[in-house]
Amino acid sequence: MIHVIASIRVKHGQRAAFLELFKHNMQKVKEEVGCLTYFPAVDVATGLPPQQMAPDVVTVIEAWESLAALRSHLDAPHMRAYRDKVKEMVEEVTLKVLEEV
Repeated sequence: MIHVIASIRVKHGQRAAFLELFKHNMQKVKEEVGCLTYFPAVDVATGLPPQQMAPDVVTVIEAWESLAALRSHLDAPHMRAYRDKVKEMVEEVTLKVLEEV
């Protein structure tokens, strides 16, 4: 199993619009072969000392059956269309692709 943590920093004031487009695409992603988990999350203020709040960041939490399934997801036609729709909203994307040890 492959786990992905994608951090997407959107332009200030664009988070709600970005999430609307993201959620519109979610069902197609969840129907992909090999998708186990796929959802967006945003920071919750907890007051915990190590936490750093980032109001313009959407974190996508994913789990895939295999690296091949993840690669297929990244090249899916609906993902290419989604990336084209949100590209003007997004400032930066970072990925962590992980496996359990």
